[in-house]
Amino acid sequence: MGIMDRLRPEFWNGAADGGPYRSLFNYRRVWRLSVLLLAAVSLTPLCIMTVIDFNVTKQAVTQENLHRTTITTSNTRRTLSYFLDERLAALNFAAREESSRQLAAKGRLGTLLADLKAAFGGFMDLGVIDASGRQIAYDGPYDLLGIDYSSQEWFKKTMASGSYISDVFLGFRNVPHMIIAVRGENPDGGAFVLRASVDTQRINDILAGLDLSGGGDAFLVNRDGILQTVSRSHGSVFEHLNIPVPEGADRTEVREIPDDDGLIVGYASIERTPLVLMVVKRQAELMRPWYAMRVNLLGFLGASILVILVVILGVATYMVEKIFHADQTRAKTMHQMEHTNRMASIGRLAAGVAHEINNPLAIINEKAGLMQDLIRFSKEPPSPDRLSGLVDSILASVERAGTITKRLLSFARHLEVHVEAVNLRNIAEEVLSFLTKEAEYRRIGVEVAADPAVPDIESDRGKLQQILLNLINNAFQAMDDGGSLRVRVFSPDAQHVAVSVADNGCGIPAADVKRIFEPFFSTKKKKGGTGLGLSITYGLVQELGGTLGVESELGHGSTFTVTFPLAKGDDGAPVARG
Repeated sequence: MGIMDRLRPEFWNGAADGGPYRSLFNYRRVWRLSVLLLAAVSLTPLCIMTVIDFNVTKQAVTQENLHRTTITTSNTRRTLSYFLDERLAALNFAAREESSRQLAAKGRLGTLLADLKAAFGGFMDLGVIDASGRQIAYDGPYDLLGIDYSSQEWFKKTMASGSYISDVFLGFRNVPHMIIAVRGENPDGGAFVLRASVDTQRINDILAGLDLSGGGDAFLVNRDGILQTVSRSHGSVFEHLNIPVPEGADRTEVREIPDDDGLIVGYASIERTPLVLMVVKRQAELMRPWYAMRVNLLGFLGASILVILVVILGVATYMVEKIFHADQTRAKTMHQMEHTNRMASIGRLAAGVAHEINNPLAIINEKAGLMQDLIRFSKEPPSPDRLSGLVDSILASVERAGTITKRLLSFARHLEVHVEAVNLRNIAEEVLSFLTKEAEYRRIGVEVAADPAVPDIESDRGKLQQILLNLINNAFQAMDDGGSLRVRVFSPDAQHVAVSVADNGCGIPAADVKRIFEPFFSTKKKKGGTGLGLSITYGLVQELGGTLGVESELGHGSTFTVTFPLAKGDDGAPVARG
């Protein structure tokens, strides 16, 4: 015996024997449905919750990354704005406190530049430009005194608005820098511009010092998408950025941009400048810890599903096995009840059988006594012809008694289905022959009506006898004060043969009609009914491949109709027997 044979439950191969009740359930199908149902009930919520948790966790991680990027972008924007604002404020202070003539005085601009470098850092040079755009004073590493800035855009905007912070450009010095310029007013009413060049390296250092996870990058661009500071991943200064720059990003904004790795991009405009801060993080890098957690989650889910399936298989097998054994016990009990019911029926036939057997026994006794007298008292030996006649009479009576005995024994046999050609009219007459005396005693008139054209059926004689006996006895019990019983054999259609048992007894309440075939349900419990007769009859009819129906009206009697299919030939057409 292999290991699979040892593990295979008893119900897998079905019941070895259960009488007419052995195929009541398909246990393999019940087991499969149980496993599928339990698996669906157990695993579906688990999988749904896992998917929900998966998505919620992913969304939460994504939102956390967006939030962190928002905070980083916002804080960095404030840092850069403060960096530029404090230098702008320093130049405004100098322009308000001193006139252009004072600032242009020998050595004054150099002293101011040194002070600004010491206090703030990032300043490269200083210049004073008069209202015509000519630089009248300069201190720095280049020779820019006298240069005309009247055509420069930054000069025009400074004179118009009072201050200006440029984007990064090369200018006359051909090195990346940005300008911070403010307009000052001379006491005589004339205007001038105090201009400073700011080293972008300080801004690069600020951006490079940011703690950016997920392969992050931070840089400045102008409104045209031109890089103003060095980017780790997107190019050098003055290269065009391949990421779109939103228009009018006046406040911090974070977007997800589709990419091979997916990008999270934070935007923030630097106030009073044409510059936009961009913080870029790679989604794949940010989600790497979550991916690791996802693997653990899927591993836990797989292990949980495996354990649940093992438990489901074990529980389903155990429960179906229990149901199988219980059903086998029930089937054997019902089979035993069927046999008991048959023997009880035999008991109810005792009076009729005794009357039937008494007649041939009386004849046998009479003829045997006569033979004895002839042999004892006759002076001459009896003639052979006379003795032969007496013996023939005795043998005929013995044969008659044997026939009655065989008919009685056919009710008592406990055998499997034995199919043969059977005539329902003959079966009905055989059963009624045993109940003649009981019918006379109960004052019940019995009528048998059979269509001569009704063909034989392929069925089991003994079980048909028991079916009709149970139905007729049930009808007798419904007629306490006499009545009439009609047994009819007919063909409802070309495919079937039917026998009906109709009485004019008490009838069955409408509410009970649907339940009368249930085990232990009886409308005659007060009269000693067990509720098994019709249930057993129903099982026998099903075993023989027939159907059992009932029509009843309270106070007007009941009609039970048993319908059997005709035997079929090789071509599938019904074949009449007999």
